[in-house]
Amino acid sequence: MEKAYKYLGYFLLLMIPLIFIAFQPNYISKFPNFDANYDVFIHIHAFLASLWVVTLIVQPFFIVNKKMHWHRVVGKLSYLIFPLFILSFVPGIIKLFRSGEYKYIFFPAGDCVVLIMLYTLAVYYKKKSAKHMRFMIASSLTLLGPTLGRIGPMRFGWSEVEAQTFQYAITFGILLSLILYDRKNKRNFSPYLVAVYAFVIHAAVFYVLFL
Repeated sequence: MEKAYKYLGYFLLLMIPLIFIAFQPNYISKFPNFDANYDVFIHIHAFLASLWVVTLIVQPFFIVNKKMHWHRVVGKLSYLIFPLFILSFVPGIIKLFRSGEYKYIFFPAGDCVVLIMLYTLAVYYKKKSAKHMRFMIASSLTLLGPTLGRIGPMRFGWSEVEAQTFQYAITFGILLSLILYDRKNKRNFSPYLVAVYAFVIHAAVFYVLFL
């Protein structure tokens, strides 16, 4: 791993408190006595999402500690975990469709499209470690949607537009910082540019639907 990114795993660990804050009121606090509204598909999605987050976090630590065998093992496991994680969004999307809340399908569907694209590119460039790493970092930013998108309205009373705008500001701020950092160090930052284009389209569709 590039020296500049050796602390990447610790930054990814910051997702854990964000996820806890976002899901504590409506999911974590109800464990294990969930009411009837929490069907098996919600629990499957929660499990697979947790597994995906753990996968993202442990991979940089394996690299830094020169545990390349385990990095490859977990990488191959992701070929199973990732599609199952994406499929776990489908029951929720079907529920939204049946309820007639069509525009809210944007949130799971839009995040999935960006995530699939960035993860696929990361796999495609798996033998080019610099690009692979950057696409995986960019893919992790999709997790800001379901976390900040919940924290804003629940904790601060923000509207959907305010919460999503804050999320975009954080996302683009991180990507811009990474681009400037890589440019300064003469690294190939093209994966971050691809992510910027993806999130610009994501944002454009959001504002068309919700403004």
